[in-house]
Amino acid sequence: MTAQYPPMGWNSWDCYGAAVTEETVRQNADYMAANLREYGWEYIVVDIQWARPNAVDHSYEPFCDLCMDEYGRLIPAENRFPSARNGAGFKPLADYIHSLGLKFGIHIMRGMPRMAAHRHLPIEGGKGFCHLAADPHSICAWNPDMYGLRCDQPEAAEYYRSIFRLYASWGVDFVKCDDIAREYPHCKKEIELISEACRGCGREMVLSLSPGPAPLEQAEHLKQYANMWRITDDFWDDWALLKSMFERAEKWCIHAGPGHWPDADMLPLGALRQCEDPASVTAFTPAEQRTMMSLWCMMRAPLMMGGEMTKNDAFTLSLLTCAPVLDIEKESFCAHPLRTTEEESVWIAPRKDGSGLYAALFNLSDEPRTVDAADLTADRACTGATELWSGESISLQDGLRAEIPPHDARIYLLK
Repeated sequence: MTAQYPPMGWNSWDCYGAAVTEETVRQNADYMAANLREYGWEYIVVDIQWARPNAVDHSYEPFCDLCMDEYGRLIPAENRFPSARNGAGFKPLADYIHSLGLKFGIHIMRGMPRMAAHRHLPIEGGKGFCHLAADPHSICAWNPDMYGLRCDQPEAAEYYRSIFRLYASWGVDFVKCDDIAREYPHCKKEIELISEACRGCGREMVLSLSPGPAPLEQAEHLKQYANMWRITDDFWDDWALLKSMFERAEKWCIHAGPGHWPDADMLPLGALRQCEDPASVTAFTPAEQRTMMSLWCMMRAPLMMGGEMTKNDAFTLSLLTCAPVLDIEKESFCAHPLRTTEEESVWIAPRKDGSGLYAALFNLSDEPRTVDAADLTADRACTGATELWSGESISLQDGLRAEIPPHDARIYLLK
């Protein structure tokens, strides 16, 4: 099954925006293979604008020249991805990442490049032409590179099949499709065409839909046609955004399961915004970073590291390699909050093998707080508990409660 567990990897957006290069991708892949692979991290994802030669930061240039082939399919800009020369595309880079025991992913926008339609280019493998599939009235509000497709026309399905055949030939394992997850209802059919093309391309790929918030009432449709979908707009290192994620997590957690995972977006950890300031690091405090990792793991969200990994400090690396916490993603089920208030939240998730219960206690307030979850142990024959971040064993004689600093979290395995 594709995405039996929440995918774990690295995405280039938070640190390099539209301007990531092949050298940087290889360096981060090397780091992941050496330091994180054994903990389950495996995807290396090149985010937006890899077909744009002159990208320098997180911004977009309207109507810029994009590199594409004779069939209107975007190809990597060779000045940024030198191994793509001579029509090789992303295959050499994907081959290198695969040689490290990792998997390779790319970002795409829904639809086709405007210029593919304007030039009336043929669709590879079909009888139609790009302009017959393009919908000039369907344009992304924040990046106008593309036209959406007229999904009632056979050329739309032909075009999507053609690009996924190309991605399969490159060795792509993960596709993040943008400008689509929150665009219901008019993109519903386009999601179906993309999903069908992805699943029929002859190579197993994770299909991720962005940006959010995806509409909750479309959960069953999303679960049928995607492996991941964003439940939020872009998530950055801002405590207000993190605190508000608790409400989203509560609504979406019941839809997490093998093959389909609500996506709370990337983890803005470590070195971010490197194009703008190479000294930039996350604005989250260590406590807030622990809270973020705890919530993402408890709700079984995909884990996509957003920082420049080669600049990880010891604390960042400790978050990404805390095996007992990461194990929650694979070993738990039916995670849900018992309660969430302005000041605190308590989540639980039983282990699949019946050997214990995960309990996460969050202090959402701005002051130290005792979070009391004694009701969890009142009717259970618990012999003890281990706090997973610290490894500390505690007695449950007086029930489960913890004094927690502001914006911090504790996760316990009750046995």
